[in-house]
Amino acid sequence: MKISQNGLSLIKWFEGCRLTAYQDVVGIWTIGYGWTTAVDGDPIHEGMVITQEKADELLREGIKQYEAPVNQNITITLKQYQFDALVAFTYNLGAKNFINSTLLKKLNAGEMQAAADEFLRWHKAGGEVLFGLIRRRAYERDLFLGYKF
Repeated sequence: MKISQNGLSLIKWFEGCRLTAYQDVVGIWTIGYGWTTAVDGDPIHEGMVITQEKADELLREGIKQYEAPVNQNITITLKQYQFDALVAFTYNLGAKNFINSTLLKKLNAGEMQAAADEFLRWHKAGGEVLFGLIRRRAYERDLFLGYKF
């Protein structure tokens, strides 16, 4: 499966787009839509600036590395909105965390409501509860359950 426009919109909404590099809440240099790896071979650093076109390109190309672990590790059939929620979740916290999550275990066991509720547990960064993550996880959970927003 591939993420839909609705899923991309969710990521864009919560990540926001910043064309000048900044340090996130845990001090990681970030640019564009939450991008943290090198841009054209250049590590993200203070003063780095990209264009809107580059930010969009990074998101389009980068999303593939988050679609892959969802596609490769889910053993049940998903609806598009569920896939979108899982890719948005994985984009934010990384493939390794998704692969090792209780959310994935419950999902593959067919425990849909329990899996949905697992989204809400991922609300910390740097050991601190963040309101933005509480809000994001609620949206991801609701999307996973098929609610429109």
